[in-house]
Amino acid sequence: MLEKIRNFTASHLDFKVYPVTWIAIVNALLIIPCILYLPEKFGYENGLLENIQLVALLIGFILCLAYPKFNKPESTDDADSLHTSMVNFFRFAALVIVILFLREINCGRTIFFPVPGEVNTFYGWKDIKYGWLAHPLYGLYMAYVAFYFLINKLFITLWKIVKNIKFPVWNVILMIVGMIWGTLAEEVYHNMVMEEITELLFYVSLTGIIYLYAYHKNFRLEK
Repeated sequence: MLEKIRNFTASHLDFKVYPVTWIAIVNALLIIPCILYLPEKFGYENGLLENIQLVALLIGFILCLAYPKFNKPESTDDADSLHTSMVNFFRFAALVIVILFLREINCGRTIFFPVPGEVNTFYGWKDIKYGWLAHPLYGLYMAYVAFYFLINKLFITLWKIVKNIKFPVWNVILMIVGMIWGTLAEEVYHNMVMEEITELLFYVSLTGIIYLYAYHKNFRLEK
């Protein structure tokens, strides 16, 4: 049993700390000081923490779309097929990032429809002309992203990645911590600064994972 665990660890887990991992670690170390000392306004919609989140997501989006330019394989049938699959996979990742981006800005509601004279207060979709269309359109977009995943058989590409490339352990752990802690902050603690700083950890860790799998030699299917 111990031998199987050692073999699995050696073949599937990478415990190295990369530069992008350090960014996530610094973010994690700042969580408690931010919760203790940052004024509540830093956790408001369109506040500093949310704007940094959007920058992190934008960087991840650019990394996904830039993948074909910086990863050009040798011209063989197998290499070209794998390259096409990976390009489609990172385009799918870019589409997912758009979902996260739209979620953060409430599909634009918190940018374009603040209540005048109120702090961190915004009109609901029911109060906005044609606002009822927002959720159906958002749902259709998510359905399209799922369809893109299936039509391009990206589950096969994902399996190749899982089977052949190690997981960047610390980035994955920090991403999960950010996701769980952010959910608790929103649903249980109702602490806006806690919610935003932990969501930032999730996004920074995710962008780091995208960078490693797209550009770092230790994590690439295409050599």
